Amino acid sequence: MYIIYGMPSPKQQLTLQAVDQLRQIGALINKRRAQLARCVGLTEAQWRVLEGISNENFMPSLFAKDYKSTPGAISKLLRQILDKGLAKVSISTTDARQRDYELTRAGTRLMSRLRCLREEAIDGVWSDFTVGDLRAFTAFNERLIDNLGYYLDREEQEDGKEFVREGF
Repeated sequence: MYIIYGMPSPKQQLTLQAVDQLRQIGALINKRRAQLARCVGLTEAQWRVLEGISNENFMPSLFAKDYKSTPGAISKLLRQILDKGLAKVSISTTDARQRDYELTRAGTRLMSRLRCLREEAIDGVWSDFTVGDLRAFTAFNERLIDNLGYYLDREEQEDGKEFVREGF
């Protein structure tokens, strides 16, 4: 539908502008997250791992899978975090093959500082918007998320059908 030959229609232009704005928003959010991490002496990846540790039942292998990373990369990040004294590790009391990770007092303070910095940033960015603006924005986002999810599901089903049709 949006293969454009020549001049795009006004709706196509707006659609392409909206897609580009979403890309810009995502890039700015990622850049700000990296800035916040640097403010407390972390990389963004280390922050993600610390967030994971702060939740119960942190398992490095599942964390790696969730973030499409390798267990080795997560192991390296864990060593960095342990070396900084932000977390500690112990052998699991329920399964000696597993390790239990938990934040140290320093890690808890650092995560608290990050939460405060993040809340300040959120307030600074979003405080100018009215409740009506935010409702309209979230309603639009819900529809966009639903449409993207539907499109992805449909494409995955079509990919599966092609796979079956080709005799695999």
